[in-house]
Amino acid sequence: MSMTRREFLQVLAAAGAAGMALPGIAGAAEAGDPYDLPRFGNVSLLHLTDSHAQLLPVYYREPHLNLGVAGMRGQPPHLVGEAFLRRYGIPRGGREAYAFTYLDYVEAARRYGRVGGYAHLATLVRRLRESRPGALLLDGGDTWQGSATSLWSNAQDMVDAQLLLGVDVMTPHWEFTFGASRVMEILEQDFEDRLAFVAQNVVDNEWEEPVFEPYVIREVGGVPVAVIGQAFPYTPVANPRYLIPQWSMGIREERLQGLVEEVRGKGAQVVVLLSHNGMDVDLKLASRVRGLDAILGGHTHDAVPEPVVVANPGGRTLVTNAGSNGKFLGVLDLDVRGGRVRDFRYRLVPVFADLLPPDPAMARHIREVRAPYAERLGERLAVAGDLLYRRGNFNGTFDQLICDALMAVLDAEIAFSPGFRWGTTVLPGDPITFEDVMNQTAITYPVVTRNELTGEQIKLILEDVADNLFNKDPYYQQGGDMVRVGGLRYAIDPEAEIGHRIRGMELGGRPLDPNKTYVVASWASVAQRLEGRPVWDVVAEYLRGQETVRVGRPNVPRILGMEGNPGLGAV
Repeated sequence: MSMTRREFLQVLAAAGAAGMALPGIAGAAEAGDPYDLPRFGNVSLLHLTDSHAQLLPVYYREPHLNLGVAGMRGQPPHLVGEAFLRRYGIPRGGREAYAFTYLDYVEAARRYGRVGGYAHLATLVRRLRESRPGALLLDGGDTWQGSATSLWSNAQDMVDAQLLLGVDVMTPHWEFTFGASRVMEILEQDFEDRLAFVAQNVVDNEWEEPVFEPYVIREVGGVPVAVIGQAFPYTPVANPRYLIPQWSMGIREERLQGLVEEVRGKGAQVVVLLSHNGMDVDLKLASRVRGLDAILGGHTHDAVPEPVVVANPGGRTLVTNAGSNGKFLGVLDLDVRGGRVRDFRYRLVPVFADLLPPDPAMARHIREVRAPYAERLGERLAVAGDLLYRRGNFNGTFDQLICDALMAVLDAEIAFSPGFRWGTTVLPGDPITFEDVMNQTAITYPVVTRNELTGEQIKLILEDVADNLFNKDPYYQQGGDMVRVGGLRYAIDPEAEIGHRIRGMELGGRPLDPNKTYVVASWASVAQRLEGRPVWDVVAEYLRGQETVRVGRPNVPRILGMEGNPGLGAV
């Protein structure tokens, strides 16, 4: 089970009275320099995840819809806006509120500027390593994909950036969408012994033998630290199986338990799981697997300032999630004595580009990899009349723009766009460049399609995706956010059983006929390899025909049964 901050502090107080030493919650940084983080303990782990190939500083709006169902309702990471600020004691209107929530976003973005950027991140990593000799830098994956330059360079720009940054260990997800042969080429030619690529839960189909090293053991401050890798378990479901046809995945809980015992037997005094499960999955996993000191998680892009402390039969496990887009760096300091973790401090540090000078070597790398594409990336297609964002359980405004483009250019009644969590934000009044479009669409399977589907088939698609998102058992949450929909209106009850969540489907004010055929435009099919027009060409064509693009309110379904849910914010 998981414990709230209040409950855990009560445990700490009781344990302290009894003379016991247990991990502690980190306080806020000292006043003044937000990056002056005093060293604690003797083992330090730095964690970034889900940067999605964003080498430059970006705007990235956090969600106003992050609904938790069943036992996940009202628990981290399913808190947004005011509920989030109350939970973590963050005042509204400051830098931290800007980093962690969507509140007052446009005003705050103009005041505090862009976040992330690998040159700025490199400066922060170097500074923290100076005060924490031997600190390991762990990358939770979704690093090679998400930008035009990563797609056009076949991920080489990000591979080189990882090596420049000094990443020690990584685990994958979207990396697999470059194909098995490209992954293996990078591991053999670029990473060699410089960067460990670990994934305990990926096996070959024929012999069920591990494809990658499951873990590494490194010494930090004289303490043996084991890092076990956990790739996204459902890659062949959420992404094309044909890109990695010989590999199988899964959570593989029993194998993980065996590996924890194995590394403990080899002398590891700290055992962490570098995970790309998603936070809800990690919380369940932490309650069932014994011997993990911490899970440093990714995939769901949740920025959670404090670890959730999860009790299990072997003790307690810290579960963290470090946001996305290079916007945050997790800093976990451990006090290890007598062969085990005695105490900890954790801080999820926002990376504000205007507070960190760019690292010269990384800045030079970024300039060089972007130079061949500068003219194409910088093409101004239109001006944003509204704030354009993606992240959230349902349509964001940039998703809506993509759906509108699909319907207009492909002459379709309905549009579907994937519920991807990656994709940067454009402020109102700013130009929409070709790079902005690529930041929403840069994948290796971008072909648009125009199909005829019956009303019944459309409902089945929506029900299937809704179950991937809202299944009450986290182990069955196998996808991203809800598919984005254009043209079609509907209602959804996230707490209902599978097959009964989607209701009241309407097109043009009339009920959708289950037996009638409708023209549906979509992109990013995972079923088969397709040849044809990429989605970015369609969106760019749509935008070039307009001076200022106004999306208005995105096509969000009517949400049933979620009144009072702290994952449901107001906009």
